[in-house]
Amino acid sequence: MKVGTDMTAQSASPLGITMGDAAGIGPEIIVRCFAQGLPAPAVVYGDAGTMRRAAGLLGQDVEIIEIAGPLQARCAPGTIEVVACSLALPAALAPGKVNADAGRGAYDYLCAAIDDAMAGRIRAIVTAPLNKHSMHLADIDQPGHTEILAERSGTADYAMMLANDELRVLLVTIHVALSQVPPLITPEAELRAIRLADRACRQMGVKRPRIAVAGLNPHAGEDGKFGREDIDVIAPAIAQAKAEGLEASGPWPGDTIFMRARRGEFDIVVAQYHDQGLIPVKYLGVDHGVNVTVGLPFIRTSVDHGTAFDIAWQGKADHESLMHAFNLALRMV
Repeated sequence: MKVGTDMTAQSASPLGITMGDAAGIGPEIIVRCFAQGLPAPAVVYGDAGTMRRAAGLLGQDVEIIEIAGPLQARCAPGTIEVVACSLALPAALAPGKVNADAGRGAYDYLCAAIDDAMAGRIRAIVTAPLNKHSMHLADIDQPGHTEILAERSGTADYAMMLANDELRVLLVTIHVALSQVPPLITPEAELRAIRLADRACRQMGVKRPRIAVAGLNPHAGEDGKFGREDIDVIAPAIAQAKAEGLEASGPWPGDTIFMRARRGEFDIVVAQYHDQGLIPVKYLGVDHGVNVTVGLPFIRTSVDHGTAFDIAWQGKADHESLMHAFNLALRMV
């Protein structure tokens, strides 16, 4: 079994993997990734006892070592080093159930990783899924990873991007009700998203990104028949992006833009709202998708799925999305 990488062979700081919600599949998929063999040193921000139970569940003979911080990591073969950054979780934590302790832990793990990334003690953050309901039970009023990352790092201009081998999609608006989307579609928001899309593609090795912007309304407004946002707001932002030297185009009808990107016409699609952008990516398979928060002062990638409470702690969870997220983070640093 190949677990970890000897830090003496590589002087770079490790990547940080957050455990996410302990009642979900995060601990299992992390153990599986270490067992498969990670291509770079990594530490886990989580609960050592939970990680030991996950390793036992999966029959992995690996030593779980609790450390004070990533600077103490050796990342030796056969070990998973866990940064102690929250109160220890109870051993009797019910799998697949919302729980305030698990929600608080998931939040603490993420905050500790953010602080270490900001200080340069880890090279990037790769996150396993958390559960919003569990966080809310712990009185943490946050809609998800993206907003926590932005708030704690003091980042004003940020966006969510989903990527797989066939599509890259960046969102103008994220976790808001559909009725709230049109007022948030402003020239400033559009231009910010286009700039971030260009930045993300360049971080992924695309030298001259071709950015396609989706329309908000059916048929991109049909010349104003189905709304004027595409004409009055989105098109001027695209024109400004072009004036800045960015290769942006649109607004294109949302029902065909993803097919065209998949065929290779565009390097990334800027979608106007959550489901417009994420349904096409997730339809291609959540096991291959990676969630990237663009605009942060560090690299952050994540799995493209949730805590999967229905199969948690049954030894069934697939770690492929987490491995893709780790590999993409490594490419982007």
